[in-house]
Amino acid sequence: MSYLTIFSADEPSQPLFASSDVAAIVQQLQQAGIRFERWQATAPIDAQSSQEQILQAYASDIDKLKTERGYVTVDVVSLSSSHPDKATLRQKFLAEHTHSEDEVRFFVRGQGLFCLHINGKVYQVLCQQNDLISVPAGTTHWFDMGSEPEFTAIRLFNDPAGWVADFTGSSIASRFPLLA
Repeated sequence: MSYLTIFSADEPSQPLFASSDVAAIVQQLQQAGIRFERWQATAPIDAQSSQEQILQAYASDIDKLKTERGYVTVDVVSLSSSHPDKATLRQKFLAEHTHSEDEVRFFVRGQGLFCLHINGKVYQVLCQQNDLISVPAGTTHWFDMGSEPEFTAIRLFNDPAGWVADFTGSSIASRFPLLA
């Protein structure tokens, strides 16, 4: 179940808002400039589906977003709890950072926690299967895939080379709860 928790950036123990209601999540994130929506596959897919099958199952939504936002590259990334570098991969994005382009993720399966630091607040968005989140370029954030990651996500990029994290050096991410 998708879930949004909003904190004051200086008070990680007292949520200002918490909800699993998708309409409330969309409204709160939209006010913060974050796109959040739900997509449904047009064809059956499962954990063994190929990248091509996954992209085809969401082709109309992907094409609409590419046209609207100018994304030029689309791919599918998967990570499982059996991956030998899962701890290193998790650690890579746990520190607050920004990107020079949007970070767009659609969760085909599994989950991930996006933590967005915007205007003195931290928005923790637990994205689950069928959730799309678009974090605008320059937004300070961090991402947690959990200690036992299991997800497949579609990624969209403006730059065919993908994006690079620009770390802020802030320790804020260490003060907020993460996935188990």
